[in-house]
Amino acid sequence: MSKIRITTLERKGRAVIANKLIKEGEVILTESPLVSAQFSWNKEYGYSCCDHCFLPLESAQENVRRLASDGSIVLPKQANELADYDQIVQCNNCQVKYCSSKCASMAAASYHNFECNQYKFGGRFFEIHELWKKSHYPPETATIDLVIRIFGMIKQSNSAEIVELLDNFSKHSYNEDLQLCHKMLGEKFSVQLSQIHKETQRVFGNDQQLAKYISYDGFVSLLAILGTNAQGIGTSSFAHWVQSISTMDMSENERSEIDAFIDAIYSRFNDTVGEFLDNEGSGLYVQQSKFNHSCQPNAQIIFPNSNSILNVVALQDIQPEEEICISYIDECMLSRSRHSRQKYLKENYLFECKCEKCENQIEDLDVTSEEDEAEMDTDEDD
Repeated sequence: MSKIRITTLERKGRAVIANKLIKEGEVILTESPLVSAQFSWNKEYGYSCCDHCFLPLESAQENVRRLASDGSIVLPKQANELADYDQIVQCNNCQVKYCSSKCASMAAASYHNFECNQYKFGGRFFEIHELWKKSHYPPETATIDLVIRIFGMIKQSNSAEIVELLDNFSKHSYNEDLQLCHKMLGEKFSVQLSQIHKETQRVFGNDQQLAKYISYDGFVSLLAILGTNAQGIGTSSFAHWVQSISTMDMSENERSEIDAFIDAIYSRFNDTVGEFLDNEGSGLYVQQSKFNHSCQPNAQIIFPNSNSILNVVALQDIQPEEEICISYIDECMLSRSRHSRQKYLKENYLFECKCEKCENQIEDLDVTSEEDEAEMDTDEDD
């Protein structure tokens, strides 16, 4: 029997339900993305990972030295590296790197032949990419490369399967789609969106296979699908090193020294790159996208292999017929007021959360967190 099933619930629509008891810590779902891509600025600044699966391609020490801008840093202990450096390959034409020939072959078969060499100066997608970078600075939340990669999958597959899969992702009204694009592109979104669309339309012209997404409305709809359904992916060889070190046996004194070293490294990172630490990007996951949000989730998403393969894992025992929910917001946001959470979810996902936690806090004051109070003071001063 499958652990889960997809159904429809009154008031909530699509939902994922447990078919049987799922124990705390149990893996509910393992899934590779339909499509994924690294963020534009991560590529620009040399955040090195497999172009297909996101596995880091630099050692933990190389990662630390690059982020801290200090080539003298030496990690005090060795841990297993994520990548097998003897297995790293690159495309002979565009020099894009992969962690293995398997990933290179999968990329070539799915989309890479379509995009190979086209992001370089003079390539078909160079101007689209540059326009996106100028309108979407780090920390990024989306990338135009996902759109182009989807186009590549449609073109290389010569079938309607990809379009049918995209149609299964949640959609909104046209005005809501524009609202999402506004969030993605900022205050000048209408100008930026128009420029990016015009360049995309110039490149792809009257391509009949892509006609659904080349029109302005279709392009906006596709960006909105990515805005509400794409899952963030972040990998880091240094984070993997820190996790590996935490499981090693060592004396209390050694542990204290290691912890102090790690704290000092993250302090250096804060001075050099801020929160811009990981090989970051996003991907569309067909099954994972069907899980609803809760501010008190009973499951979470993890990336146990430091690549783009995700697991949905139970945070507690989940009973048969119970809905399985994840959080669309991070732990910091989860700890904030109902007002903060509701506002964020409405602006970024276009729904009003009616989870148990929000319903229990419905009588709370609209403004309770320090961040909201500061925001309210700013609004009053304007």
